Amino acid sequence: MTEEKRKLLEENVARVRLSMAEALRAAGCAEGSVLLCAASKTQDAATVRLAAGLDIDLFGENRVQELCEKSAAAAYGGKPLHFIGHLQTNKVKLVVGKAQLIESVGSEKLLRCVAAQAEKCSLFQDLLIEVNIGGEESKSGTAPAQLPALLETAHGLPSVRVRGLMAIPPAAAVPGASRPYFARMYALFEAAARQAGGNVSMEYLSMGMSGDFADAILEGANIVRVGTAIFGPRPPVTAK
Repeated sequence: MTEEKRKLLEENVARVRLSMAEALRAAGCAEGSVLLCAASKTQDAATVRLAAGLDIDLFGENRVQELCEKSAAAAYGGKPLHFIGHLQTNKVKLVVGKAQLIESVGSEKLLRCVAAQAEKCSLFQDLLIEVNIGGEESKSGTAPAQLPALLETAHGLPSVRVRGLMAIPPAAAVPGASRPYFARMYALFEAAARQAGGNVSMEYLSMGMSGDFADAILEGANIVRVGTAIFGPRPPVTAK
């Protein structure tokens, strides 16, 4: 069963890589210029360990408990780990220092909390600023208009290093519907680069998931977060 599962994962990753390569060619970008983040939400440690041996660049976890449990189980095989889900301030201490990059910092309160915990631990925490590009009340992230002020705040917090931006656009009802949001994010990314310096840089633009990562690449993403296209439908969450 383990070998069958590994084979299925390998085939899925190869399919995703092929789609990425096609999008990169269409965008005129170099092969390998986009990082593939395997979004391993609800996947058990054994499955993640199998995926770690495949052609992925890093893992992304949405839930703090899963990040802690799989880290303790050495499931990631030495590959970088990003936190990509909603992060509550009372859970920050569990993520700082464990995740190489926190992609979902979308408010001044959370930014300051991450900075305080990083300072307490005597380390530098890399992060992305999450932008609520669709203006959805149900989603976290800073409003585009507030991004310059948040980056200015980050300049005064030397224990964090802002490495770029992240976004989750509104759910697309039809193929291609996310592209205008991705295009807006790239414009914000370019504008934010003018505020770079010191502990703020614009290296990474993380956007695009299983259903729209090719469109995200066409609009300038250099990290895509792919879950179901690699792992298949998510297993149900069991109550503990």
